[in-house]
Amino acid sequence: MIIREYDPGDIKEIAELFYGTVHETCAGDYTKEQLNAWAAKDLDKSAWNRSFLEHNTLVAVKNGRIVGFCDMDDTGYLDRLYVHKDCQGQGIATALCDRLEAGLPKGPFTTHASITARPFFEARGYRVFIEQQVQRKGVILTNYVMRKY
Repeated sequence: MIIREYDPGDIKEIAELFYGTVHETCAGDYTKEQLNAWAAKDLDKSAWNRSFLEHNTLVAVKNGRIVGFCDMDDTGYLDRLYVHKDCQGQGIATALCDRLEAGLPKGPFTTHASITARPFFEARGYRVFIEQQVQRKGVILTNYVMRKY
């Protein structure tokens, strides 16, 4: 596996990875309606591309395909971290986070973690700051503001 910087040509594959990952790996924690609101087929690729270019965005590639991605802004806010639904538990998320956090060694780091992702972040030393209810396309989802100092 290699970890490299994001390229705008990655956006289509990332959008597909995001949709598939959310709908499969988070299905035990969220309803179908919530999953559709969170990860719709009509992802605004242009907006995501702009955001990725403004952030430190990394892509994990294995055997020529993208198996994970993550992005963090200059304040230490980890915006997105997703690993392909077929590649869970292989250390990809850990490798991506390690590299992002190393780029801002002073911290603190913050993320808004899903119910599904909360244990991963807790294992990395993040702690729940607040549980929140967020609205996506009129649907309420639970997530956690988590911080690591």
